[in-house]
Amino acid sequence: MASEKNIKAKEEQVDALAEKMKDAAIVLLTDYRGINVADVTNLRKTLREVNSEYAVIKNNIVKRALNKNGITELDEVLEGPTAVIIAQEEYLPALKAIYKYSADNDFYKIKGGILEGKATSIDELVTLAKLPSREELIAKLAGCLLANVSKLAATLDAVRVKKESEE
Repeated sequence: MASEKNIKAKEEQVDALAEKMKDAAIVLLTDYRGINVADVTNLRKTLREVNSEYAVIKNNIVKRALNKNGITELDEVLEGPTAVIIAQEEYLPALKAIYKYSADNDFYKIKGGILEGKATSIDELVTLAKLPSREELIAKLAGCLLANVSKLAATLDAVRVKKESEE
């Protein structure tokens, strides 16, 4: 039987995790089977660069923390080894990093997630991960606007040349 000290320590761990999850922009649950130490180190580095945390936490503790925040939809995915990724500020950089890693490594799978406090399906997470970043969208918009301005300038120049040749 577990000692009172161990039970108290686990309750504190659940409370701390629940608090982190409550304030998080995104929480991802992933299956990390088949990933070696070098891969985990690189993944953690990539996630740190986008202000995210990567931790391997017992499923029972994760489940209790989720339930404490009123989320029970992810209980069934908490089987086997689970890594928890938490991003407090922006959800897209962490989601894109995990999606890219899972796309490059067949054995690494996204099990589920919480996006801004709500359980989110894997399909929704993948759809969001495939969206272009804000910078890419701005660059595309600028390119479209520049192309239209260039066409207008070329047309006006052609009109000017035609008028000069008529004179």
